[in-house]
Amino acid sequence: MGIFTYQYEVITEIPPAKMFKACILDGENRIPKVVPDQAFKSIDYIEGNGEPGSIKKITFEEASHYMVEKVEASDKDELVYSYSVIEGSVFMNKLEKITYETKLEPSSAGGSISKISCKYYTIGDFGITEEGLKAGKEKALQILKAVDAYILANPRH
Repeated sequence: MGIFTYQYEVITEIPPAKMFKACILDGENRIPKVVPDQAFKSIDYIEGNGEPGSIKKITFEEASHYMVEKVEASDKDELVYSYSVIEGSVFMNKLEKITYETKLEPSSAGGSISKISCKYYTIGDFGITEEGLKAGKEKALQILKAVDAYILANPRH
């Protein structure tokens, strides 16, 4: 097994606490509405309701694509959220899990800096490609920017 770590930052215009609420605390309700091209079919908790240890299954419209996530940590005071993708149609016996940690900090312009760390736990000698990393980063960027735009257009939400 190998562990590959990848880190990046995303800057948005919404302050950190509001972004944390929109993406993390209310993410399973908000994200499918504001990012329709991700084609979420359902987001259901299998265990718990969002606290550490909770497990949720995300099913996509695309035939048989899904992933199961486990909440590792959620701190709304420190604005830190960590979860692991522990099962999914994309794993194909190549990944044990992927762990994501997001920390939101204020930017100098009054918005947020999302500091994201991804750890890929590979099986055997499977390697993570640059294309795979770029695709994952682009999906995260698309979601964060869509939530940012939605909140800017609908400030009461």
